[in-house]
Amino acid sequence: MTAQRRQPRSRPETLARRRDILDAAVEIFGSKGFAGGTLQEIADQVGMTHAGILHHFGSKDQLLIEVLQHRDETDVADLEEQHIPDGMPLFRHLVRTAFLNAHRAGIVQAYAVLSAESVTAGHPGRDFFEKRYRTLRSEVAHAFEVVCAERGITAPDTIGYASTSILAVMDGLQVQWLLDPTAVDLARASEFAIEAIVSAVLSPTPSPLADGADESVQPSRSTV
Repeated sequence: MTAQRRQPRSRPETLARRRDILDAAVEIFGSKGFAGGTLQEIADQVGMTHAGILHHFGSKDQLLIEVLQHRDETDVADLEEQHIPDGMPLFRHLVRTAFLNAHRAGIVQAYAVLSAESVTAGHPGRDFFEKRYRTLRSEVAHAFEVVCAERGITAPDTIGYASTSILAVMDGLQVQWLLDPTAVDLARASEFAIEAIVSAVLSPTPSPLADGADESVQPSRSTV
């Protein structure tokens, strides 16, 4: 008697299984970091073997990269062409993302932990985060340039500082929120910061920090 040949798993089932693994990896990496979280823990969470995880992703490093890519894809899933917008819609998108993040602590925690870990030597996510921040800084700076052109004003030299600051504030607020969500309103604080930075670029005013300050330590007007 010959054994019945097993039918190959359909593509939808495979995609669903990969999604389950990614979700489990987000939780494990978010709570234990990349180095501390193991493939066996991820496998146990989805009812698979260690070899089964490797069958889908090839290696732990590759799983990490796909976790990070999956996180970014969720941010633009509802956007036209699944790509971050330009001009003023970009800043509105960043605010909406902050409101969305306030309801998905798990993936925010994974991102915060993994981005911090990526600064260490040899971390497999370092290239991803370097490229991600470089790309985001460029996209935010270009959005500022578009808005300035639409309003008929010359793009100021504060754009570079503003682009870096928006990303830093959003990520920093996420860390504060994760540590004490009852003390930090992630969505509203992010909205306030983004609006303040955009306004500082488009409608600059004299710095209040300069009032009565020592000349030797006054901030440069190009950076405020």
